[in-house]
Amino acid sequence: MATPMLVTRRAWLLSTAGSAFAAVASHRRIAAVRDGTAGDVEGRLSRIIDEYARQGFHRTGTTVDRVSGDWLCEQVRQTGLAPAREPFSLSRVDPVTNVLIAADRRIEGVPLFDSAFTDRGGISGRLGALQGDREIGLAETAPNAAAAGPLGDVRRTNRHRAIVCVTGGQRPGLCPSNADFFSRPFGPPVLQVSSDERSWLTERARLGVDVQLICHVARTTATAVNVTATIKGVDPLLPPLVISTPRSGWYWCASERGGGIACWLEAMRALRHVRPARDVVFVAFSGHELGSLGIHAFADRRPAVISKAAAWIHFGANIGAATDPGNRLAASDDDLDSLASRAMAAAGLSVDQRIPRGGIPGGEAEVVHHGGGRYVAVTGRNALFHNLADRGPHAVNTSVIARFSTAFIAAAKSISAP
Repeated sequence: MATPMLVTRRAWLLSTAGSAFAAVASHRRIAAVRDGTAGDVEGRLSRIIDEYARQGFHRTGTTVDRVSGDWLCEQVRQTGLAPAREPFSLSRVDPVTNVLIAADRRIEGVPLFDSAFTDRGGISGRLGALQGDREIGLAETAPNAAAAGPLGDVRRTNRHRAIVCVTGGQRPGLCPSNADFFSRPFGPPVLQVSSDERSWLTERARLGVDVQLICHVARTTATAVNVTATIKGVDPLLPPLVISTPRSGWYWCASERGGGIACWLEAMRALRHVRPARDVVFVAFSGHELGSLGIHAFADRRPAVISKAAAWIHFGANIGAATDPGNRLAASDDDLDSLASRAMAAAGLSVDQRIPRGGIPGGEAEVVHHGGGRYVAVTGRNALFHNLADRGPHAVNTSVIARFSTAFIAAAKSISAP
């Protein structure tokens, strides 16, 4: 039987702080690598994704996040553009003790970052089924679904004093949900635990055993940065094209974030050789897993950029993930859908799934959608989504990523043309 992939406090701290040393060393090595030395496009994509993933846990506002931002600025310089760091502040959540204790068993977990937390002593009570009459409810949910469905409903009613949530990713392990309501937390404390604990916890919930749940954290005032760059267009009065991607997440994020970052950089390399009619603004957001904080900070600096931009091209999660091939396209209108579909077909890609017109996409594209902007966003499927195993060359298909890059560079050239 495979060893369960758990997140202990020691592992969390080593990966979010201690691995910053490795990230600095990686950054120094990368500084010696200039555009073109990686060989062909796929080699360059592979290098970018590998070095990004090796930096550590990409949580917003951490040391790894800062060093990774410095690394990304260097990658932007290598494309020939001038990067800028746009800071924003946040109250960072730093897990201290996050555990479920039942008799002599301790199950380490990760708190849900948009719920309440406990003090050092935690909350004690009987474990039982969600929506039942016991003090601590047992739930299960897929990654990023903690604010929806039965779990979301129970959180909003405060039916339980606390909740332990088994995370149900496609692969075993602890796969946290994003904190979509990070700025407006709600409900009781929620401890997320590995799917490897499902059977044991289900039986204890049936018996109604007494447990102690601790979701104790510290708060640290921190700064995160969006990384931006701009290609000036011929006519500064024309509304810009915005090309965006997230750069933060829970773990190593090789296939979750790597494909989008690589495509974003390839678009810079291609478009800097073509003087566009309009400005092309590139932005890589931190704050993705915390209610998309980065895009809100980006928009606050540029009033009306969401609604007034000519279009947004958004490279979302899991582009070119190797463990569960497939993609999903979201577009605000028929014209952008058609443009992206034709470009994908020309690059040898099919559209596997579409969000119906008017449907709401996820992540930063949702912010653009609600802001009345024009957008086309692409995401993929991924069996390693929000999983500790999302690292290493097995996680991505660079050939597919290269085709997505080709397709959306063509779309960008069309949108930015006179």
